[in-house]
Amino acid sequence: MIIQTVVDGIPTLLAPGSGPARGGITFRVGRADETLARSGITHLVEHLALHRLGVTDYHYNGTTGATVTHFFSQGSPESIAEYLTNVCAALHDLPLHRLDVEKEILRTESSSRSHSPIEQLPLWRYGARGYGVLSYPEWGLNEVAADDIRAWAAHYFTRDNAVLWFTGMDVPENLRLNLPAGTRAPLPALTSALPRTPAWFCGPPRTVAFHTHVPRSAAAQVFTGVLEHELFRALRQEGGYSYTVATDYDPIDTEQAAVVALADAHPDKQAAALGAFVDVLAKLRWGTVDQADLDGVRAKAAESLRDPDAEAHRLPMAAFNILIGSPVPDIKQHLRDIEAVTADDVKQVAERAFTAGLLMTPNGHGADWAGFVAAPTKSETVVDGVRYAMRGDSSRALVVGPAGVSTTRPEGAATVHFAQTAVLLAWPDGGRMLIGHDGITCQVEPTLYPVDAATLARIDGSVPPGTVVRMPARDPEAIPRPPKPTKADSQRPDGPPRSRGLMVAGAIVLGVLSVMCTLFSALATHFVITDPDSDVATKGIAAAVFWGATAAVVLPCILLIRRLRR
Repeated sequence: MIIQTVVDGIPTLLAPGSGPARGGITFRVGRADETLARSGITHLVEHLALHRLGVTDYHYNGTTGATVTHFFSQGSPESIAEYLTNVCAALHDLPLHRLDVEKEILRTESSSRSHSPIEQLPLWRYGARGYGVLSYPEWGLNEVAADDIRAWAAHYFTRDNAVLWFTGMDVPENLRLNLPAGTRAPLPALTSALPRTPAWFCGPPRTVAFHTHVPRSAAAQVFTGVLEHELFRALRQEGGYSYTVATDYDPIDTEQAAVVALADAHPDKQAAALGAFVDVLAKLRWGTVDQADLDGVRAKAAESLRDPDAEAHRLPMAAFNILIGSPVPDIKQHLRDIEAVTADDVKQVAERAFTAGLLMTPNGHGADWAGFVAAPTKSETVVDGVRYAMRGDSSRALVVGPAGVSTTRPEGAATVHFAQTAVLLAWPDGGRMLIGHDGITCQVEPTLYPVDAATLARIDGSVPPGTVVRMPARDPEAIPRPPKPTKADSQRPDGPPRSRGLMVAGAIVLGVLSVMCTLFSALATHFVITDPDSDVATKGIAAAVFWGATAAVVLPCILLIRRLRR
């Protein structure tokens, strides 16, 4: 069983284990705690803390996850204690002279890392904050300064926000942890970018994936295993649509867990793979859960829990439980819970999973036919403000107003309100990208829209403090260029902002003339009609002349005002 104790004021977990000793320290901070404009700061602290260790004779590493950061090592108990002692000393006095070098290392690491086909799932589920930050690059590295690092480490890397864990039943005697006092950090809020679920969105080609939230339970763990069995049989063994099928169960907090399932697909069989995938989800909700699958999943889980090293393998997850205020489950009780799961329990979880589900379809394929609603890709409103038509395509425009920015196009609009901006990326060439909390993106490109420097400065100054990230210069080939204007566009030009003043002045002059002409025509018509010496034909001709001249002034005035309003 796992033994709980306290070392240097830090909760500590001990469990028996065979082979080389293993140990680590886990802090309750990860990428989901960051804002998009400071994303990467936790990873940067991790790298700085490990720099001083250099090359050693024992294995060690650090990882930054969604909500926790681990430092861990394997070797002799004495070497593990030395490693953890050095890590905590470094966290207390980080080598900030290495800041720029470590930033470059992280950028190199990011550029060389292969991208997961499901890395966009958090963005579509959570938006551009909290857990959704994991879908984005570590843009915040461009803005993080030494003071930011000091403040972040002082807030999160404390003894009150950490848990130690070791294999073996004794704490190494040479362990000395120099960490300041602090407070336990709560988990990030679970945000949502989905108005309704179950929802779907188009992802990369050749991949079908499913993400959902379910109650954290033994039944949900068994459901995850049964789902993998069913998908493997339907998509690989029977259909031949997929080669790789996988599922994962990951606790989020004390009550919920995330379940992810994915399958690849042959380019010519993407529609078939999607259909078979959805059929499996439906079968687990409404059909019969295969008893052989259920027995197999339970047996595999029971086998892993009976492993002599089972408690040792569970130490990192037990540390997470301690950090979020969840009890560390007894392994024997957990085994009994797994063995008690029934087919009806799995079906109930399957229903909850479908209801809260987010389906990623291969590019070009929808899922409305299966009861999923399309996740939002555009905004329902456009801000009030000045309209800048796109050069070469007047059907598209940028609108900049006091409340935010919108881009409009025939198929819909994208709006980011300044108060709801997660990040504003700013390039030296004047390009801007605003990303809202809901993940909607607006690009402001002076090469596409006739915006001036004053407008760009107004945009930069309107977003919340700390959300602007200054980006390095772009390759000239990466700067967008306007499309070539069509004949229709050339026949109905939409003037640049400087001509707007002339248009307003013209509208005012025409408006005054329209009022004067209307009054004159009304008076003249009255006198002609009441003149006893004029016949009816003369009166009609005179009235037509007066009001025709008035219309020649009023109509251009109306058209000009309508154009200004657009």
